[in-house]
Amino acid sequence: MNVSTDTPANAATSPANALSARAALPLPATSLAALPFGPAPLAEGEDAEAYDELLLRVSSGVRPADILEEIWVRDVVDLTWEALRLRRLKAAILTMSARKALTDNLSKFIGYAKAEALAGAWAAREAEAVATVAERLAAQGLALEALTAQGLTRALEPVERIARMIAQAEARRGAALREIERHRASFGPRLRAAVVEADRAD
Repeated sequence: MNVSTDTPANAATSPANALSARAALPLPATSLAALPFGPAPLAEGEDAEAYDELLLRVSSGVRPADILEEIWVRDVVDLTWEALRLRRLKAAILTMSARKALTDNLSKFIGYAKAEALAGAWAAREAEAVATVAERLAAQGLALEALTAQGLTRALEPVERIARMIAQAEARRGAALREIERHRASFGPRLRAAVVEADRAD
C-alpha cells in the first residue's frame, strides 16, 4: 500500500525533517583536522589554534553530512585561510613600502641612519615616533597619505599580483560552497524517492 510521504507517520522521515534532525546532531568528537586530509596548510609562524578555531566554526555552521561535504568544508577553510594570509601579506608590503618612502623623505633632513630608525619605530606604531613623523611631515606640508601613495606606486606590481591571488582563492572557495549547495539540493529528492520506494515495498 502506498502511503503519502507527507502524512504524520512519515513526517520524521521527510527530507526537510531529516535535514533538520541532522543539523540538531552534535558534531563528532573528532574534528576534520583529524581526518586523512593531510596537515593544516600553515606557514611558519602561523597560529595553529586560530586555524583549528576557524575549522571548527565552519564545520559547526555547515555540519557536513558525508565525506564529500567534509572535503568541501576543508577546502573552504583552507581557501579562507589562504585569502586571510594574502591580505596580511598585502598589508605588510604596503607598510614596508610606506616605511621606505618615509625613510627616503626623512633622510634628506636627519641622515639615512636616523631616518631608517625613526621610520622603523613609526612602522611599529611607537607613539613618540608617530608624533615625530607627523610633525616633520606637517612642516613639509605633506600628509601621510602622500607617502603611502608613493610607497604604493613602488609596490604596485606585487600588490596587484596578491590581489589577483586573493580573488582566485575566493573564487575557488565560492565553487566549493556551490558544490555543497548542489549536493544538498539533490539530497532531498533522493531521500524522498527512497522513502516512496520503501512505501511501495510495504
